[in-house]
Amino acid sequence: MSDTLRQHAEALYATELEELKKQDSGKRPHNWLMSPQAVVTYLIGGKLKNGFEVSPKYIGSKRLMEIAVATLATDRALLLYGLPGTAKSWVSEHLAAAISGDSTRIVQGTAGTSEESIRYGWNYARLLAEGPSRQALVETPVMRAMQEGKIARIEELTRIGADVQDTLITILSEKTLPIPELNSEVQAAKGFNLIATANNRDKGVNELSSALKRRFNTVILPVPGTMEEEIDIVKRRVESFEKVMELPAEKPALEEIRRIVTIFRELRNGVTEDGKTKIKSPGGTLSTAEAISVVNNGLTLAAYFGDGRLTAADLAAGIIGAVVKDPVQDKLVWQEYLETVVKTRDEWKDVYRACRDLQ
Repeated sequence: MSDTLRQHAEALYATELEELKKQDSGKRPHNWLMSPQAVVTYLIGGKLKNGFEVSPKYIGSKRLMEIAVATLATDRALLLYGLPGTAKSWVSEHLAAAISGDSTRIVQGTAGTSEESIRYGWNYARLLAEGPSRQALVETPVMRAMQEGKIARIEELTRIGADVQDTLITILSEKTLPIPELNSEVQAAKGFNLIATANNRDKGVNELSSALKRRFNTVILPVPGTMEEEIDIVKRRVESFEKVMELPAEKPALEEIRRIVTIFRELRNGVTEDGKTKIKSPGGTLSTAEAISVVNNGLTLAAYFGDGRLTAADLAAGIIGAVVKDPVQDKLVWQEYLETVVKTRDEWKDVYRACRDLQ
């Protein structure tokens, strides 16, 4: 077990990646470590010809992953778009790991991300002492990816100011990064491409210019289509969390995960799973990622402040914290759901009592 709290995908799944490369007989684009078909198998999971099992990293439409991988084999960049918690960053990391063997060429987009974070910066001590030179230049992850022919990643692209976003236009259209101070440029090596993520809750914050949009092929990652898909995602991610954190707790019963996912899906969709009762939705997204967080938090409570067995009391605080983001409106929505839906389900009496106790 590694002492690293969170390993990069290429380290955590090194065995799977190595086995896929050994078994891969498909044609590989320049500088790719495996063929596009093998990359999709790594993402979706499956059994190889020698019986080796590849675990699924993305549970959902295989066609979406094929489109994403095919895009990266062209000269167009990839934009993964969707609601918060729909695995955009997760998919981005695994794509880079499978294609380049390196998911660390990443720029985290924020309101404070500057042009220098994407293009290049300067070591000002050397700049003042020696003047502009290649040695005084500070390379960014994007610049290194261009030189090495690897995948670069930009997280939360729409959180970055529009003027900074547009520094990508030349990089994506000309595959060149000009360095006017040195009367020079960096030309992208074959294999270079870029994956950006953006969530539609940020729509209108910093809209992409039409010129930049044309440089991207957009793949929209939806919320899990079925209850069973979402339960499977939560179960797998929670098991991974337990393993990394070495929690002295029992694996959560599938029924507890099902109840969390049911609550989140019903509140998110505004209707009960049987379609009989309409309910109000809170202001938050109630994403799959938040469901995973609620179960992980409950497991930690059970491990260190309980008997190691996950109960409704361990989950209640996490559920309320995820649902009630606005202390007035969301609280009313939650109380109505608790009294009209949760209370009426005989098998959910423990959830009802645990949540009522925290009101």
